[in-house]
Amino acid sequence: MDGTEDRAGIRVLIVDDTAVDRRIAGGCVEELGAEAVYAENGREALRILEAGDVDVVLTDMQMPELDGLKLTEAVCEEHPTVPVVIMTAHGSEEVAVSALRAGASNYVPKQNMRRDLGEALRAVLTSVRAAKQRAQLRPLLLESEAQFVLDYDPAAGEALLGHLTSELAGLGMFDETEIMQVRTSLTEALRNAIDHGNLELDSSMRETSDQEYRELGAERAHQEPWCDRRVYITSRVSPSEVVYVIRDEGEGFDVSQLPDPRDPENLVRASGRGVLMMRMFMDEVAFNAAGNEVTMVLRSEAA
Repeated sequence: MDGTEDRAGIRVLIVDDTAVDRRIAGGCVEELGAEAVYAENGREALRILEAGDVDVVLTDMQMPELDGLKLTEAVCEEHPTVPVVIMTAHGSEEVAVSALRAGASNYVPKQNMRRDLGEALRAVLTSVRAAKQRAQLRPLLLESEAQFVLDYDPAAGEALLGHLTSELAGLGMFDETEIMQVRTSLTEALRNAIDHGNLELDSSMRETSDQEYRELGAERAHQEPWCDRRVYITSRVSPSEVVYVIRDEGEGFDVSQLPDPRDPENLVRASGRGVLMMRMFMDEVAFNAAGNEVTMVLRSEAA
């Protein structure tokens, strides 16, 4: 599949008051298989954006009517899913820095436009195409289920957290804050399953010596019966919700002894803090009777 097929259907709005530069930028955009549309200043660009069907904005900085910095600020605020690439002429570097701080994705010096613009745009167009594919995938999803098993390898745990949160980001079900909260909840649930479930570590030890707590955990990870235990994770994703079930092979605990989630002072205690955070971030958190399995549910507002 060539670059034209990869980027079919992507429209790039080129904003520049200089006809020559518009033609140079337009040629580069078309070489990458995208469609170029044009505006001579920021105000005209905003009118085109309001009409919709623009995937990327490529803008000069110094223009009449509405300059590139104000255009970048407006696009990032009013059309946050549309990336902005800026073109800078000599003398406008400071304004370009302000535009990058305002949310622009990349910049290209105009004196090197023929050389560098293609590379800068290629990365942005690839990202836009991936987002379009994700949007097409969402309506097709009925339910996805996967099962995983973890030992005591920290790298494997990080890889699993990355996979599960990337899955949510790819489907676009939740915003960035919610995805970070899901990751926090998963981290705490896995930590509870490994440390308190399988390794049978008492979190009260951390109140006096976190180092001793960690050292005991490292020892038990290589000693029987603890070393043979595993954590089992089930992930179920549907258009309406995501469900995680995490089960350890420990002896469980008395669920009735969990700290009161309504008491803010419990947030600073080592014991029970993770469960409190899980309950704050997820719509449902439920333990089985034995206390060695937790089910967490987060519902999608879009559903």
